Amino acid sequence: MPSAVNTATVATSDAAKRPGYGQLLRTPGAWTFLLPGFAARQPFAMLTIGIVLLVQHTTGSYGSAGAVAAFTGVSMALFAPQSGKLADRFGQRAVLIPGVLVHTVSVSALTALALAGAPLWVLFVAAVPTGASVPQVGPMVRSRWAAKLDGSPLMSTAAAFESVTDEFTFVVGPVLATALCTGVHPAAGLIAEAALTLAGGLLFAAQRGTQPAHGLASAHARVKHVSALSVPGVRVLAVAFLGIGSVFGGMQVSLTAFTESIGQPGMNGLLYGLFAAGNMLAGIAVGAIAWKTGPRRRLILGYAGLTVAASLLWSAHSVVLLGALGLIVGLCIAPALITGYTLVESLVPASARTEAFTWLTGAVALGQAAAVTVAGRLADGYGPSAGFLVPLGGTALALATLVALRSRLLPRPATRTVARGVGHRVPVTVD
Repeated sequence: MPSAVNTATVATSDAAKRPGYGQLLRTPGAWTFLLPGFAARQPFAMLTIGIVLLVQHTTGSYGSAGAVAAFTGVSMALFAPQSGKLADRFGQRAVLIPGVLVHTVSVSALTALALAGAPLWVLFVAAVPTGASVPQVGPMVRSRWAAKLDGSPLMSTAAAFESVTDEFTFVVGPVLATALCTGVHPAAGLIAEAALTLAGGLLFAAQRGTQPAHGLASAHARVKHVSALSVPGVRVLAVAFLGIGSVFGGMQVSLTAFTESIGQPGMNGLLYGLFAAGNMLAGIAVGAIAWKTGPRRRLILGYAGLTVAASLLWSAHSVVLLGALGLIVGLCIAPALITGYTLVESLVPASARTEAFTWLTGAVALGQAAAVTVAGRLADGYGPSAGFLVPLGGTALALATLVALRSRLLPRPATRTVARGVGHRVPVTVD
Protein backbone atom coordinates (compact mmCIF):
# COMPACT_ATOMS: atom_id res chain seq x y z
CA MET A 1 0.00 0.00 0.00
CA PRO A 2 1.54 3.37 -1.02
CA SER A 3 2.47 5.76 1.74
CA ALA A 4 0.85 9.14 2.26
CA VAL A 5 4.05 10.80 1.03
CA ASN A 6 4.02 8.81 -2.21
CA THR A 7 0.34 9.56 -2.74
CA ALA A 8 0.95 13.27 -2.27
CA THR A 9 3.89 13.11 -4.69
CA VAL A 10 1.75 11.46 -7.36
CA ALA A 11 -1.03 14.03 -6.86
CA THR A 12 1.47 16.87 -7.18
CA SER A 13 2.91 15.34 -10.33
CA ASP A 14 -0.55 14.94 -11.87
CA ALA A 15 -1.41 18.55 -11.04
CA ALA A 16 1.81 19.74 -12.66
CA LYS A 17 0.98 17.84 -15.86
CA ARG A 18 -2.60 19.07 -16.05
CA PRO A 19 -3.03 21.67 -18.79
CA GLY A 20 -3.69 25.10 -17.34
CA TYR A 21 -3.37 28.79 -18.08
CA GLY A 22 -0.13 29.12 -16.11
CA GLN A 23 1.54 26.40 -18.12
CA LEU A 24 0.15 27.82 -21.35
CA LEU A 25 1.46 31.32 -20.71
CA ARG A 26 4.92 29.92 -19.98
CA THR A 27 5.14 28.67 -23.57
CA PRO A 28 8.37 30.15 -24.99
CA GLY A 29 7.69 33.17 -27.16
CA ALA A 30 3.96 33.31 -26.42
CA TRP A 31 3.94 36.83 -25.03
CA THR A 32 5.62 38.22 -28.14
CA PHE A 33 2.44 37.61 -30.14
CA LEU A 34 -0.20 37.68 -27.39
CA LEU A 35 0.07 41.35 -26.47
CA PRO A 36 0.30 42.71 -30.02
CA GLY A 37 -2.46 40.27 -31.03
CA PHE A 38 -4.77 41.64 -28.35
CA ALA A 39 -4.15 45.21 -29.47
CA ALA A 40 -4.71 44.31 -33.13
CA ARG A 41 -8.03 42.50 -32.65
CA GLN A 42 -9.62 45.07 -30.33
CA PRO A 43 -11.01 47.23 -33.16
CA PHE A 44 -13.01 44.32 -34.64
CA ALA A 45 -15.36 44.41 -31.66
CA MET A 46 -16.07 48.08 -32.41
CA LEU A 47 -16.80 47.82 -36.12
CA THR A 48 -20.37 46.53 -36.36
CA ILE A 49 -21.78 48.55 -33.47
CA GLY A 50 -19.91 51.63 -34.76
CA ILE A 51 -21.53 51.25 -38.18
CA VAL A 52 -24.99 50.65 -36.69
CA LEU A 53 -24.81 53.72 -34.46
CA LEU A 54 -23.43 56.03 -37.16
CA VAL A 55 -25.78 54.97 -39.96
CA GLN A 56 -28.82 54.94 -37.64
CA HIS A 57 -27.91 58.50 -36.66
CA THR A 58 -27.62 59.69 -40.27
CA THR A 59 -30.62 57.78 -41.70
CA GLY A 60 -32.91 57.35 -38.69
CA SER A 61 -33.50 53.69 -39.56
CA TYR A 62 -32.27 50.57 -37.75
CA GLY A 63 -33.08 48.57 -40.86
CA SER A 64 -30.76 50.68 -43.01
CA ALA A 65 -28.07 50.64 -40.33
CA GLY A 66 -28.34 46.88 -40.02
CA ALA A 67 -28.21 46.44 -43.80
CA VAL A 68 -24.97 48.44 -44.13
CA ALA A 69 -23.44 46.48 -41.26
CA ALA A 70 -24.64 43.29 -42.95
CA PHE A 71 -22.84 44.18 -46.19
CA THR A 72 -19.68 44.59 -44.14
CA GLY A 73 -20.19 41.23 -42.44
CA VAL A 74 -20.96 39.34 -45.66
CA SER A 75 -17.93 40.86 -47.33
CA MET A 76 -15.75 39.81 -44.42
CA ALA A 77 -17.22 36.29 -44.43
CA LEU A 78 -16.47 35.87 -48.13
CA PHE A 79 -12.98 37.32 -48.10
CA ALA A 80 -11.68 36.16 -44.70
CA PRO A 81 -11.05 32.54 -45.80
CA GLN A 82 -9.14 33.80 -48.83
CA SER A 83 -7.03 35.91 -46.48
CA GLY A 84 -6.38 32.82 -44.36
CA LYS A 85 -5.45 30.76 -47.41
CA LEU A 86 -2.99 33.44 -48.54
CA ALA A 87 -1.50 33.62 -45.03
CA ASP A 88 -0.96 29.84 -45.02
CA ARG A 89 0.78 30.09 -48.38
CA PHE A 90 2.75 33.36 -48.23
CA GLY A 91 2.98 34.12 -44.51
CA GLN A 92 0.91 36.25 -42.15
CA ARG A 93 2.97 39.42 -42.46
CA ALA A 94 2.66 39.51 -46.26
CA VAL A 95 -1.15 39.47 -45.96
CA LEU A 96 -1.63 41.55 -42.82
CA ILE A 97 0.25 44.75 -43.72
CA PRO A 98 -1.62 45.58 -46.95
CA GLY A 99 -4.89 44.47 -45.35
CA VAL A 100 -4.47 46.86 -42.43
CA LEU A 101 -3.76 49.78 -44.75
CA VAL A 102 -6.74 49.05 -46.99
CA HIS A 103 -9.05 48.66 -43.99
CA THR A 104 -8.03 51.98 -42.49
CA VAL A 105 -8.73 53.81 -45.76
CA SER A 106 -12.03 51.95 -46.28
CA VAL A 107 -13.40 52.72 -42.82
CA SER A 108 -12.44 56.37 -43.22
CA ALA A 109 -14.25 56.51 -46.57
CA LEU A 110 -17.39 54.84 -45.18
CA THR A 111 -17.46 57.28 -42.27
CA ALA A 112 -17.07 60.33 -44.51
CA LEU A 113 -19.79 59.13 -46.90
CA ALA A 114 -22.26 58.47 -44.07
CA LEU A 115 -21.68 61.92 -42.58
CA ALA A 116 -22.12 63.50 -46.02
CA GLY A 117 -25.57 61.93 -46.33
CA ALA A 118 -24.64 59.67 -49.24
CA PRO A 119 -27.39 57.44 -50.68
CA LEU A 120 -27.80 54.04 -49.08
CA TRP A 121 -26.46 52.18 -52.12
CA VAL A 122 -23.23 54.19 -51.88
CA LEU A 123 -22.82 53.10 -48.27
CA PHE A 124 -23.37 49.49 -49.39
CA VAL A 125 -20.55 49.87 -51.92
CA ALA A 126 -18.23 51.40 -49.33
CA ALA A 127 -19.07 48.63 -46.86
CA VAL A 128 -17.66 45.93 -49.17
CA PRO A 129 -13.94 46.83 -48.93
CA THR A 130 -14.44 47.71 -45.26
CA GLY A 131 -15.49 44.15 -44.50
CA ALA A 132 -13.19 42.45 -47.00
CA SER A 133 -10.11 44.05 -45.43
CA VAL A 134 -10.87 43.28 -41.76
CA PRO A 135 -7.54 41.93 -40.39
CA GLN A 136 -7.89 38.27 -39.40
CA VAL A 137 -5.74 38.60 -36.30
CA GLY A 138 -7.69 36.12 -34.14
CA PRO A 139 -7.20 33.20 -36.58
CA MET A 140 -3.56 34.20 -37.02
CA VAL A 141 -2.98 34.08 -33.25
CA ARG A 142 -4.72 30.69 -33.04
CA SER A 143 -2.52 29.44 -35.86
CA ARG A 144 0.59 30.55 -33.94
CA TRP A 145 -0.63 28.65 -30.89
CA ALA A 146 -1.21 25.56 -33.02
CA ALA A 147 2.32 25.78 -34.39
CA LYS A 148 3.77 26.20 -30.90
CA LEU A 149 1.68 23.45 -29.26
CA ASP A 150 1.55 20.88 -32.05
CA GLY A 151 -0.01 17.75 -30.50
CA SER A 152 0.00 19.15 -26.96
CA PRO A 153 -3.01 18.79 -24.61
CA LEU A 154 -2.59 22.54 -24.05
CA MET A 155 -4.33 23.18 -27.38
CA SER A 156 -7.75 23.06 -25.69
CA THR A 157 -6.50 25.50 -23.06
CA ALA A 158 -5.16 27.76 -25.81
CA ALA A 159 -8.55 27.69 -27.56
CA ALA A 160 -10.23 28.68 -24.30
CA PHE A 161 -7.68 31.42 -23.67
CA GLU A 162 -8.27 32.85 -27.14
CA SER A 163 -12.02 32.79 -26.62
CA VAL A 164 -11.59 34.66 -23.33
CA THR A 165 -9.36 37.19 -25.10
CA ASP A 166 -11.91 37.62 -27.87
CA GLU A 167 -14.71 38.11 -25.40
CA PHE A 168 -12.72 40.58 -23.35
CA THR A 169 -12.44 42.66 -26.49
CA PHE A 170 -16.22 42.34 -26.88
CA VAL A 171 -16.63 43.59 -23.33
CA VAL A 172 -14.42 46.61 -23.96
CA GLY A 173 -15.05 47.27 -27.67
CA PRO A 174 -18.84 47.82 -27.78
CA VAL A 175 -18.76 49.83 -24.55
CA LEU A 176 -15.96 52.01 -25.89
CA ALA A 177 -17.61 52.45 -29.31
CA THR A 178 -20.98 53.27 -27.75
CA ALA A 179 -19.42 55.76 -25.34
CA LEU A 180 -17.57 57.49 -28.19
CA CYS A 181 -20.61 57.56 -30.48
CA THR A 182 -23.07 58.80 -27.85
CA GLY A 183 -20.73 61.00 -25.81
CA VAL A 184 -18.34 62.47 -28.39
CA HIS A 185 -19.68 62.17 -31.94
CA PRO A 186 -21.64 59.53 -33.90
CA ALA A 187 -18.55 58.93 -36.08
CA ALA A 188 -16.06 58.72 -33.21
CA GLY A 189 -16.45 54.96 -32.80
CA LEU A 190 -15.45 54.20 -36.39
CA ILE A 191 -12.62 56.75 -36.35
CA ALA A 192 -11.17 55.07 -33.26
CA GLU A 193 -11.61 51.65 -34.88
CA ALA A 194 -9.58 52.71 -37.93
CA ALA A 195 -6.79 54.22 -35.83
CA LEU A 196 -6.51 51.18 -33.55
CA THR A 197 -6.54 48.79 -36.50
CA LEU A 198 -3.63 50.60 -38.12
CA ALA A 199 -1.49 50.76 -34.98
CA GLY A 200 -2.29 47.30 -33.63
CA GLY A 201 -2.11 45.53 -36.98
CA LEU A 202 1.31 46.88 -37.86
CA LEU A 203 2.61 46.01 -34.38
CA PHE A 204 1.39 42.41 -34.71
CA ALA A 205 2.81 42.08 -38.22
CA ALA A 206 6.23 43.06 -36.87
CA GLN A 207 6.37 39.88 -34.73
CA ARG A 208 8.13 37.66 -37.28
CA GLY A 209 9.69 35.22 -34.83
CA THR A 210 6.45 33.40 -33.98
CA GLN A 211 4.93 33.42 -37.46
CA PRO A 212 4.11 29.83 -38.53
CA ALA A 213 6.05 28.41 -41.46
CA HIS A 214 4.10 29.13 -44.62
CA GLY A 215 3.59 26.92 -47.65
CA LEU A 216 6.35 28.39 -49.79
CA ALA A 217 8.88 27.94 -46.99
CA SER A 218 8.01 24.38 -45.97
CA ALA A 219 7.67 20.88 -47.28
CA HIS A 220 4.01 21.59 -47.95
CA ALA A 221 5.10 23.66 -50.92
CA ARG A 222 5.51 20.37 -52.80
CA VAL A 223 1.90 19.37 -52.07
CA LYS A 224 -1.08 20.82 -53.89
CA HIS A 225 -2.83 23.16 -51.50
CA VAL A 226 -6.58 22.65 -51.15
CA SER A 227 -9.17 24.50 -49.16
CA ALA A 228 -9.81 23.61 -45.53
CA LEU A 229 -13.48 23.66 -46.51
CA SER A 230 -12.90 20.31 -48.27
CA VAL A 231 -12.83 18.73 -44.79
CA PRO A 232 -16.46 17.75 -43.99
CA GLY A 233 -16.11 18.59 -40.29
CA VAL A 234 -15.12 22.17 -41.10
CA ARG A 235 -18.34 22.62 -43.07
CA VAL A 236 -20.40 21.35 -40.13
CA LEU A 237 -18.55 23.65 -37.73
CA ALA A 238 -19.12 26.57 -40.10
CA VAL A 239 -22.89 26.01 -39.83
CA ALA A 240 -22.60 25.92 -36.03
CA PHE A 241 -20.65 29.18 -36.08
CA LEU A 242 -23.28 30.76 -38.33
CA GLY A 243 -25.73 30.17 -35.48
CA ILE A 244 -23.34 31.76 -33.00
CA GLY A 245 -23.04 34.75 -35.31
CA SER A 246 -26.82 35.08 -35.31
CA VAL A 247 -26.65 35.53 -31.54
CA PHE A 248 -24.03 38.27 -31.77
CA GLY A 249 -25.83 40.16 -34.55
CA GLY A 250 -29.30 39.75 -33.08
CA MET A 251 -28.13 40.93 -29.67
CA GLN A 252 -26.32 44.00 -31.01
CA VAL A 253 -29.26 45.40 -32.98
CA SER A 254 -31.98 44.33 -30.56
CA LEU A 255 -30.23 45.72 -27.50
CA THR A 256 -29.63 49.01 -29.31
CA ALA A 257 -33.31 49.21 -30.33
CA PHE A 258 -34.48 48.23 -26.84
CA THR A 259 -32.43 50.85 -25.01
CA GLU A 260 -33.49 53.52 -27.53
CA SER A 261 -37.16 52.59 -27.00
CA ILE A 262 -36.92 53.13 -23.25
CA GLY A 263 -35.00 56.38 -23.62
CA GLN A 264 -31.72 55.06 -22.19
CA PRO A 265 -29.36 54.58 -25.18
CA GLY A 266 -26.33 54.64 -22.89
CA MET A 267 -27.45 51.32 -21.38
CA ASN A 268 -26.71 49.55 -24.65
CA GLY A 269 -23.00 49.20 -23.97
CA LEU A 270 -23.63 47.95 -20.42
CA LEU A 271 -26.15 45.30 -21.53
CA TYR A 272 -23.94 44.05 -24.33
CA GLY A 273 -21.01 44.11 -21.93
CA LEU A 274 -22.90 41.78 -19.57
CA PHE A 275 -23.54 39.42 -22.46
CA ALA A 276 -19.87 39.43 -23.45
CA ALA A 277 -18.78 39.14 -19.80
CA GLY A 278 -20.78 35.93 -19.45
CA ASN A 279 -19.00 34.55 -22.49
CA MET A 280 -15.64 35.55 -21.04
CA LEU A 281 -16.29 34.02 -17.61
CA ALA A 282 -17.48 30.75 -19.13
CA GLY A 283 -14.41 30.71 -21.35
CA ILE A 284 -12.14 30.98 -18.31
CA ALA A 285 -13.94 28.04 -16.70
CA VAL A 286 -13.83 25.88 -19.84
CA GLY A 287 -10.07 26.33 -20.15
CA ALA A 288 -9.47 25.53 -16.48
CA ILE A 289 -11.37 22.22 -16.49
CA ALA A 290 -9.65 18.92 -17.34
CA TRP A 291 -12.41 17.51 -19.54
CA LYS A 292 -13.17 13.79 -19.64
CA THR A 293 -16.02 14.18 -22.12
CA GLY A 294 -15.05 14.21 -25.79
CA PRO A 295 -15.17 17.51 -27.71
CA ARG A 296 -17.92 16.40 -30.09
CA ARG A 297 -20.32 15.65 -27.24
CA ARG A 298 -19.34 18.85 -25.43
CA LEU A 299 -20.11 20.85 -28.56
CA ILE A 300 -23.59 19.38 -28.99
CA LEU A 301 -24.49 19.71 -25.31
CA GLY A 302 -23.15 23.25 -25.13
CA TYR A 303 -25.04 24.23 -28.25
CA ALA A 304 -28.27 22.79 -26.89
CA GLY A 305 -27.85 24.96 -23.79
CA LEU A 306 -27.23 28.01 -25.99
CA THR A 307 -30.41 27.38 -27.98
CA VAL A 308 -32.52 27.09 -24.83
CA ALA A 309 -31.04 30.30 -23.38
CA ALA A 310 -31.55 32.22 -26.65
CA SER A 311 -35.21 31.17 -26.74
CA LEU A 312 -35.90 33.29 -23.64
CA LEU A 313 -34.58 36.63 -24.88
CA TRP A 314 -37.70 37.80 -26.73
CA SER A 315 -39.75 37.65 -23.52
CA ALA A 316 -37.58 40.17 -21.61
CA HIS A 317 -39.21 43.57 -21.13
CA SER A 318 -36.99 45.17 -18.48
CA VAL A 319 -33.34 46.17 -18.30
CA VAL A 320 -32.66 43.94 -15.29
CA LEU A 321 -34.23 40.83 -16.83
CA LEU A 322 -32.59 41.45 -20.19
CA GLY A 323 -29.21 41.90 -18.51
CA ALA A 324 -29.62 38.62 -16.62
CA LEU A 325 -30.70 36.70 -19.71
CA GLY A 326 -27.89 38.24 -21.74
CA LEU A 327 -25.41 37.07 -19.15
CA ILE A 328 -26.82 33.52 -19.32
CA VAL A 329 -26.67 33.47 -23.12
CA GLY A 330 -23.05 34.61 -22.91
CA LEU A 331 -22.25 31.82 -20.47
CA CYS A 332 -23.64 29.31 -22.98
CA ILE A 333 -21.75 30.62 -26.03
CA ALA A 334 -18.22 30.00 -24.77
CA PRO A 335 -18.39 26.18 -24.43
CA ALA A 336 -19.67 25.80 -28.01
CA LEU A 337 -17.27 28.35 -29.47
CA ILE A 338 -14.16 27.02 -27.71
CA THR A 339 -14.93 23.38 -28.48
CA GLY A 340 -15.47 24.20 -32.14
CA TYR A 341 -12.06 25.84 -32.41
CA THR A 342 -10.48 22.93 -30.52
CA LEU A 343 -11.90 20.42 -33.00
CA VAL A 344 -10.12 22.19 -35.87
CA GLU A 345 -6.76 21.00 -34.56
CA SER A 346 -7.81 17.35 -34.93
CA LEU A 347 -9.76 17.74 -38.16
CA VAL A 348 -7.52 19.94 -40.32
CA PRO A 349 -3.87 19.50 -41.42
CA ALA A 350 -1.42 22.12 -40.23
CA SER A 351 -0.96 23.50 -43.76
CA ALA A 352 -4.58 24.71 -43.85
CA ARG A 353 -5.23 25.69 -40.24
CA THR A 354 -5.21 29.46 -40.58
CA GLU A 355 -7.68 29.12 -43.43
CA ALA A 356 -9.88 26.82 -41.33
CA PHE A 357 -9.92 29.30 -38.45
CA THR A 358 -10.85 32.10 -40.85
CA TRP A 359 -13.72 30.01 -42.29
CA LEU A 360 -15.12 29.77 -38.78
CA THR A 361 -14.52 33.44 -38.04
CA GLY A 362 -16.09 34.27 -41.40
CA ALA A 363 -19.09 32.09 -40.58
CA VAL A 364 -19.62 34.06 -37.37
CA ALA A 365 -19.42 37.29 -39.38
CA LEU A 366 -21.87 35.97 -42.00
CA GLY A 367 -24.33 34.84 -39.33
CA GLN A 368 -23.93 38.18 -37.61
CA ALA A 369 -24.55 40.04 -40.88
CA ALA A 370 -27.74 38.11 -41.64
CA ALA A 371 -28.93 38.55 -38.06
CA VAL A 372 -28.24 42.29 -38.07
CA THR A 373 -30.32 42.67 -41.24
CA VAL A 374 -33.27 40.54 -40.12
CA ALA A 375 -33.27 41.85 -36.54
CA GLY A 376 -33.15 45.41 -37.82
CA ARG A 377 -36.19 44.84 -40.04
CA LEU A 378 -38.07 43.12 -37.23
CA ALA A 379 -37.22 45.91 -34.78
CA ASP A 380 -38.42 48.55 -37.26
CA GLY A 381 -41.66 46.71 -38.04
CA TYR A 382 -42.66 44.92 -34.84
CA GLY A 383 -40.75 46.54 -31.97
CA PRO A 384 -37.38 45.92 -30.31
CA SER A 385 -38.31 42.58 -28.71
CA ALA A 386 -39.05 41.01 -32.12
CA GLY A 387 -35.36 41.18 -33.03
CA PHE A 388 -34.54 38.71 -30.25
CA LEU A 389 -36.30 35.97 -32.26
CA VAL A 390 -33.29 35.92 -34.58
CA PRO A 391 -30.85 34.28 -32.12
CA LEU A 392 -33.45 31.63 -31.37
CA GLY A 393 -34.00 30.77 -35.04
CA GLY A 394 -30.29 30.77 -35.89
CA THR A 395 -29.18 28.54 -33.02
CA ALA A 396 -32.09 26.10 -33.44
CA LEU A 397 -31.26 25.50 -37.12
CA ALA A 398 -27.56 25.13 -36.37
CA LEU A 399 -28.23 22.67 -33.53
CA ALA A 400 -30.35 20.51 -35.83
CA THR A 401 -27.48 20.45 -38.34
CA LEU A 402 -24.95 19.54 -35.66
CA VAL A 403 -27.00 16.62 -34.41
CA ALA A 404 -27.74 15.33 -37.90
CA LEU A 405 -24.13 15.53 -39.12
CA ARG A 406 -22.26 14.83 -35.88
CA SER A 407 -20.40 11.85 -37.41
CA ARG A 408 -18.43 14.29 -39.59
CA LEU A 409 -16.82 15.80 -36.51
CA LEU A 410 -14.75 12.67 -35.85
CA PRO A 411 -11.05 13.08 -36.71
CA ARG A 412 -9.75 10.99 -39.56
CA PRO A 413 -7.29 8.15 -38.79
CA ALA A 414 -3.66 9.13 -39.26
CA THR A 415 -3.18 6.37 -41.82
CA ARG A 416 -5.77 7.80 -44.19
CA THR A 417 -5.21 10.49 -46.77
CA VAL A 418 -6.97 13.76 -46.15
CA ALA A 419 -7.48 16.74 -48.44
CA ARG A 420 -6.02 15.08 -51.55
CA GLY A 421 -2.62 14.14 -50.32
CA VAL A 422 -2.11 16.53 -47.45
CA GLY A 423 -0.99 14.62 -44.37
CA HIS A 424 -3.24 14.58 -41.31
CA ARG A 425 -2.60 14.74 -37.61
CA VAL A 426 -2.63 11.88 -35.16
CA PRO A 427 -6.21 11.50 -33.89
CA VAL A 428 -7.12 12.54 -30.36
CA THR A 429 -9.50 10.88 -27.92
CA VAL A 430 -13.12 11.36 -28.96
CA ASP A 431 -16.46 10.39 -27.57
